[in-house]
Amino acid sequence: MLGRVVEIAQEGRHLSVCRGFMLVSDKEEGEIARIALDDIAIILAHAYQMTYSNTLLQECCSRGIAFVFTGKNHHPAGFLWPAEQHHEQSGIMGDQLSASAPLRKQLWKMIIQAKIRLQAEQLAVLRQPESALVEMARRVRSGDPDNLEAQAARRYWPLMMGEGFTRNRSTPDALNAMLNYGYAILRATTARAIMAAGLHPAFGIHHCSRQNTMPLADDIMEPFRPAVDRIVRQLASENVIEELGKPQKEILAGLHLQDCTVEGQTSPLGLAILRVATSLARSYREQKPLIVLPDSLYPPRQGSLTPCNL
Repeated sequence: MLGRVVEIAQEGRHLSVCRGFMLVSDKEEGEIARIALDDIAIILAHAYQMTYSNTLLQECCSRGIAFVFTGKNHHPAGFLWPAEQHHEQSGIMGDQLSASAPLRKQLWKMIIQAKIRLQAEQLAVLRQPESALVEMARRVRSGDPDNLEAQAARRYWPLMMGEGFTRNRSTPDALNAMLNYGYAILRATTARAIMAAGLHPAFGIHHCSRQNTMPLADDIMEPFRPAVDRIVRQLASENVIEELGKPQKEILAGLHLQDCTVEGQTSPLGLAILRVATSLARSYREQKPLIVLPDSLYPPRQGSLTPCNL
């Protein structure tokens, strides 16, 4: 589940495969980079005028590499999903489809409680008042009918990003652009874990939309969003950033290597998300809310980020 995040941001690049490596080339410059496919976790196709071989896409499917096509707002516009990724995929998806409404509501309650609790944790690290969010997390009921997730967000964002900040995925300001980019990395990491667990990303726990192809990824990534928020807050506090640039992308691209604790065990965030997805598959199989969720999120380790921007 760990590996490099490779972003193709320059126009005119061509991606192909040669003896287990992804080749990045240009008509004028020739070969620019050669990256072992076994070292790649996610490929972000950010440039508009880029090309790639069918063989590369086949290799991505067979190796479980997430190939993400992003739009202007840094959100995923499409996602390459392999037809088979788990030996029990058919049975697991059957369990997923037959999950009862009460089970899905209990799972959503647990996810929202974890999200609000981790938002409070990040505020505490910043020495901001977090007690209101801790209390909200305790009051979340099955299915979150009181929409405490939204109530917590209204308190959380001004404290995390400053008074006057409004979270809007369509707003082009630097803070929202960085959040969009970080969430795109997180969503791709989550989708990859979902596939590895044999689940289908189109059938969510709570999120549902005819236009959304990965509602389950949006569900599972919710408790991990504060990890992105923390990095963006740190970037904004260290420098005046007017737009999302390469330095910010490089730091956000290492998100999946950030430390995270699940049930007392610390591991990189990418592996933690796989544990969550696997426990969700077990919940569906046994028809019980057995999902495990993160206890704590940590800032990235110094020197642990290994992105690649080409």
